[in-house]
Amino acid sequence: MTGKDYRIREGSPLPRGATWDGKGTNFAVFSEHATKVEVCLFDESGQKEEARIELPEYTNQIWHGYLPDVRPGTRYGYRVHGPYEPEKGHRFNPNKLLLDPYATAHTGQIEWNPALFGYKMESGDDTTFDERDSAPFMPKCIVVDPEFDWRGQQRLPKLRVPFDDTIVYELHVKGFTQLNKNVPENLRGTYAGLATPPVLDYIRSLGVTTVELLPIHTFVNDSYLIDKGLSNYWGYNTIGFMAPQPRYAADPTDALKEFKEMVSRFHDAGLEVILDVVYNHTAEGNEKGPTLSFRGIDNASYYRLLPDKPRYYINDTGTGNTLNVTHPRVLQMVMDSLRYWVEQTHVDGFRFDLGTILAREPNGFDNRSGFLKAVCQDPVLGSVKLIAEPWDCGPGGYQVGAFPPEWAEWNDRFRDDVRNFWRGEGHASALTQRLCASADIFHSQGRRPWSTINFVTAHDGFTLNDLVSYNQKHNEANGENNQDGNNNNLSWNCGYEGPTKGPKVNALRHRQMRNLLATLLLAQGTPMLQAGDEFARTQKGNNNAYCQDNEISWVNWELAEKEKLLTKFVQRLTRMRHQYPILRRNLFLGGNWDEDLGVRDVTWINANGREMEDRHWGDRNMRCFGMLLDGRAQTTGIRQRGKEVTLLLVVNGYHDVVEFTLPESNDGGRTWSLLIDTNIEDITAQEQKELFDTGDKYQVTGRSLLLFQLNCDEAQPEPGAEPAKR
Repeated sequence: MTGKDYRIREGSPLPRGATWDGKGTNFAVFSEHATKVEVCLFDESGQKEEARIELPEYTNQIWHGYLPDVRPGTRYGYRVHGPYEPEKGHRFNPNKLLLDPYATAHTGQIEWNPALFGYKMESGDDTTFDERDSAPFMPKCIVVDPEFDWRGQQRLPKLRVPFDDTIVYELHVKGFTQLNKNVPENLRGTYAGLATPPVLDYIRSLGVTTVELLPIHTFVNDSYLIDKGLSNYWGYNTIGFMAPQPRYAADPTDALKEFKEMVSRFHDAGLEVILDVVYNHTAEGNEKGPTLSFRGIDNASYYRLLPDKPRYYINDTGTGNTLNVTHPRVLQMVMDSLRYWVEQTHVDGFRFDLGTILAREPNGFDNRSGFLKAVCQDPVLGSVKLIAEPWDCGPGGYQVGAFPPEWAEWNDRFRDDVRNFWRGEGHASALTQRLCASADIFHSQGRRPWSTINFVTAHDGFTLNDLVSYNQKHNEANGENNQDGNNNNLSWNCGYEGPTKGPKVNALRHRQMRNLLATLLLAQGTPMLQAGDEFARTQKGNNNAYCQDNEISWVNWELAEKEKLLTKFVQRLTRMRHQYPILRRNLFLGGNWDEDLGVRDVTWINANGREMEDRHWGDRNMRCFGMLLDGRAQTTGIRQRGKEVTLLLVVNGYHDVVEFTLPESNDGGRTWSLLIDTNIEDITAQEQKELFDTGDKYQVTGRSLLLFQLNCDEAQPEPGAEPAKR
């Protein structure tokens, strides 16, 4: 086939991808080592190749050409010619149709076939050359008209939520609405379904500010999962960094517009949208993987290869390959992708899967890597939320706290120390660090408490319900003999493995869930809640449900009364977090007495109502203590007293009742109002704010958490006054 029926002009190397300008389409693709690039045009079905046109120009390593006759909706792909020399890192094979790295829309799904592989897959020898055409089995790219009516919404909305006020809600586009009967059946599991009023109203009712979507970039459904009747549900297997996953669209041929409409509806509801993005690897796997895009366009540029054996891939991701963001053009692609999602779809930030990979230079992790420096100086990305998953599988891959200022990071230390404390294993001193925004990790370089993304559960691992219901993982449904998934869950089943009708066990489990949720939402830092945890969603003990696109993973909206009560509890916690700025301070807590202001920002209180001493911290059996947050503490860099409410958080990780003396205060307060007691199941019973005098003794139930507000009814002492004796 030829392009004789299509007019061709030189075109431009910028921008990359297929760009419709209202009159025609410019095609531009990077390849440093190719010898020829052809754009292939297909009919509307995507099955018949109608033309194969050689791009006429090569400028600055960019192959480009302009086709006046190509309009939006056209299906296309590339064929790239060059050396097939795996021993030198080159795997060009023009028999393989390739997806455009800059495509903003895809159509169709991969049909797994040996023709998708650049080598003769049946032989197992990746140095062989396969001549079969892969086009019949490949998805196709679509030329897109980027115009969209945002109805007056600004490119960078001024109402963007400050990080200090942020509460993140992690959810899966499909799983969140697939079983929701309040969503029209044809919209369930889609972007459009997520944007329906009942769904938005529910999310808003939780008090969260920011929705974090599991990967929506176009990804591949792995063949080995399909063979087992499973699928890649989470989506951490990207093949297109600028195209929304069409399978989540009610109209797959118009996924980009539907995604933009969803973001617009979220913004109308006052909710942010951030994307979980996977720039650390692609779906092409190692040297035995398929040739779908990057491998066939320029393998030696796009991937990190072993320096002395470039036939093989560096695998710091554990997925077979690692994207080579140290290459200028690959780095440029990632940066272009990030800016695209902000400028063209208006998303509010990103969570970077295995973020350490992106900061790797040839000598290892570097918090001044090319990628991090590029992001730091970028005026578009400087306005959005940047969250790193600060670890990978490579050498020196664990880097919690090592990312530069302006970044937030998932804090697995918070997860582990909080889980340990409430299951009765961890020490109180570890929990105090996590309650204080993990200052031992993040308090440097002018970073703020919001830098720690606190979480107890996430998509990867047990749900909150399963965390208190199972001692062991139960991943049999994954078809790997329960060998997959993490064995170190720091969970406790409260005395019985799995579901039970035992009232005592169930009561303890629900109290433990309230304890974990309260610790998460009352601690300093940025909390992240996993969707469904607010009403005790279960995955039946599966802690690695990445391949379960079914009711194991989908959110079940048929709620029992206990589950509805738990949701009300979460709503009360988020209301208090928004109501009391002292729960989301912009300064780290220090615990030192300020002579000038006469204030200590945080004081640790023993069960006798007095300040903790060193000997108390050394007591491994000490399980009950209080955290007194003084509302008069300095709140900004200006040295002046704050005017916030003083709060007392009491935690009891002991298995039995502890008599706790409510402390006196040196700021004139004489009574405490009870705001939260996790031993009380119906949170509406606490709306009256029961009053207690300072010095009163409160019977703190075993394994429970309380929050009190100090009522100041007397004049405050002058700055510099000595603290009251306790």
